[in-house]
Amino acid sequence: MRGPATAPPAPAGPGRPPRAAVPLASAALLLSLLGAAPAHPAPGPSAHRLQQAFATAAADYHVPQSVLLAVSYLQSRWDSHGGAPSVTGGYGPMHLTDARTALATAGHPMAEHFAGAAEDPRGDTARAALRPPAPRPTAGTPAPAAVPARLRTLPEAAELTGIPAARLRSDPVANVAGGAALLAAAQKELGGPASADPADWYGAVARFSGADDTATAAAYADDVYDVLRTGEQRVTDDGQLVTLAARPGPAPDTGRLRRAGLRTLPADGTECPRSVSCTSVPAPYEEFGDHDYGNHDLGDRPASQRIKYIVIHDTEGSWEGVMNLIQDPTYVSWNYTIRSTDGLIAQHVKAKDVAWHAGNWDVNARSIGIEHEGFLAAPDTWYTEAMYRSSARLVRYLARAYGIPLDRQHILGHDNVPGPTASTIPGMHTDPGPYWDWRHYFRLLGRPLRGTAGPHSGVLTVLPDYEANRPVYTGCTTKGEPCPAHGSGEVRLYTDHDENAPLVRDIGLRTDPTDGVNDLSSRVSTGQQYAVAGRWGDWTAIWYLGQRAWFRDPAGQRTAVPARGLVVTPREGLASVPVYGRAYPEKAAYPADVPAQSVVPLPYTIPAGQRYVVGDQVPGEYYYAVTFTPGAHRVVVGEDRYYEIQYGHRVAFVRAADVTVEDAAGR
Repeated sequence: MRGPATAPPAPAGPGRPPRAAVPLASAALLLSLLGAAPAHPAPGPSAHRLQQAFATAAADYHVPQSVLLAVSYLQSRWDSHGGAPSVTGGYGPMHLTDARTALATAGHPMAEHFAGAAEDPRGDTARAALRPPAPRPTAGTPAPAAVPARLRTLPEAAELTGIPAARLRSDPVANVAGGAALLAAAQKELGGPASADPADWYGAVARFSGADDTATAAAYADDVYDVLRTGEQRVTDDGQLVTLAARPGPAPDTGRLRRAGLRTLPADGTECPRSVSCTSVPAPYEEFGDHDYGNHDLGDRPASQRIKYIVIHDTEGSWEGVMNLIQDPTYVSWNYTIRSTDGLIAQHVKAKDVAWHAGNWDVNARSIGIEHEGFLAAPDTWYTEAMYRSSARLVRYLARAYGIPLDRQHILGHDNVPGPTASTIPGMHTDPGPYWDWRHYFRLLGRPLRGTAGPHSGVLTVLPDYEANRPVYTGCTTKGEPCPAHGSGEVRLYTDHDENAPLVRDIGLRTDPTDGVNDLSSRVSTGQQYAVAGRWGDWTAIWYLGQRAWFRDPAGQRTAVPARGLVVTPREGLASVPVYGRAYPEKAAYPADVPAQSVVPLPYTIPAGQRYVVGDQVPGEYYYAVTFTPGAHRVVVGEDRYYEIQYGHRVAFVRAADVTVEDAAGR
């Protein structure tokens, strides 16, 4: 999604019960946090400082250490993000929220909301008029009363601990202590014991989510207890090794959550799994003059047309503003939005209907679009673990319901959607961007990415280590200026096996390649599959955008793994074959009352001898829907068949009649 405007935050939910008194942190911990000499020996090596902080805070506030670790993992995966606030104003490993301070922080995306850019919702000749741009709101810090209670936990933690708010924002050790104090306060407010048994803390954990409804709070707590059962271990963004041992055990006591006084969120017939919290915020289907309507089309999927793809977006705006935009009939639409803080899902468009989200009408007609609260160019306004898990549950549910394979050929980023025509290529979107962790996401989907073939396979899957892979990007805040160092799921491509060689060029963009955070011309993404085009020492080449492209792939730290797969190559005797941005039927397939859509190739080809990995075979189809009355909508199906291929960073289509299919696993 490109830059929705942001509305004033929604009013806070029901008031919390009076805060119970909680003991201040131990004198030793406070002295350490405030910069004074500690009263006891310093903790162990710096790589274990955060692990020790969890142990100390758990003991000081009588919170089970495993619960504290699991809550923090769900909030931030134990990362500190250099003290930068998240999209919802959260800080540190406990994601303690202080929206007022975040909004006042120079350079924070929430401080200066992005204006929405006009775009053709269909991306083809079906409707020539562009949607008007969304109005740009006045930037600035909201009045104190406008900040929801769920975004104000850090000031409360400061009051409970006596630790200055600035220290809670910047010092991970202090931040953990603040989180422990909040959990202890919630446990006492709910009448729970200061128990060492994690099963007794379900209500407090649910309360920590900040959700003001029972379903969202319970879904959050269920995720925390899932982390407790499975355990986790990782090295954080500042080099800290943190471990949570698996703890299979009795089911948590969920009864105390009923005392929290949270509201019941109406589901209103939403299409979501039971394991998530889901509410309905319908997109409008209404006429508004000049024979125009918005902001989606009524359909009858999958009876009329199979749903083949799920497209992952980020909102480029905050939750409240996005909820305002989706209800504007003059704006575009999408099927779901997922909130960063707690993973709450809002459904806007039914799966049977067609939302206008991908900028490619052919992809819209065959897909479901999911927006995630966040900003692609602000890596430290992070995608939370709660959001990742909620999204993964939703995608698993949709994949089962509609027979969508859980792979990167069918679970696409918006940045993988092709431009439908040559003129649209430069304006196609680039979200969710290089900081979305596809490797982690597919693990949550239950389909971890791994090697599936022997070392001599002619196909590979891109699979860098997200944390260790830190390519330089520029332009996150200022054009040409380096972005903060950060893990990434994307790998840069060169014209030769040398990092001093020029970057690979995308002729469709009509610009020279750069290392800009939004420049996709010379990047591959985790989970994408390509045909091998050569090897040289620590380098591997793939076929990419009609050329040979090289990336570093050293033996000790592989960037890609061998994979099984089918590839296409031009039929014998053809010097090259055209590449398409949409799989439309041939002209003869259209009935007299449906205007035939032109089948125009993109400015790309596949030269003879090159190979590209097949993602799927799809029929030539066109969903005709240009009228408000759904009775006039038609799905036109032709005789032509297409192969979806991984051509560059984006997918593309080739006519089956133009190519030969080969099994490249043993090449």
